[in-house]
Amino acid sequence: MPRYLISFEKDAMDHIREEDFPEVTKAASAVCQEAEDAGVFVFSDGLSYDDGDVEHAVVAVDGMVTDGPYPESKELIGGIFVVDVPTREAALEWAAKVAVACRCAQDVRKFRGPAGV
Repeated sequence: MPRYLISFEKDAMDHIREEDFPEVTKAASAVCQEAEDAGVFVFSDGLSYDDGDVEHAVVAVDGMVTDGPYPESKELIGGIFVVDVPTREAALEWAAKVAVACRCAQDVRKFRGPAGV
């Protein structure tokens, strides 16, 4: 089955009040559990952009390493949810569940598949 990346931008959840985050976390965890129970869950996580976080780096083709985003980046990914589903429509259904849980719009993209295929 094809895999789909469901993601949202880094600042997409900035409108959520801090006291509401436990509820959002619980809702997002429930969607992950539902996907796992359905046998379509592959992976899900949020990306760290904490001040001083040096986990984000760009490695150029010449091997030069630069901390931070790629210079031409206009948007950064805030979180991802990967599902293995039979159709685009199924991926969109999961994206809708993630959007409700995370309280933000989701981008849906299909992976090409194994290299060389």
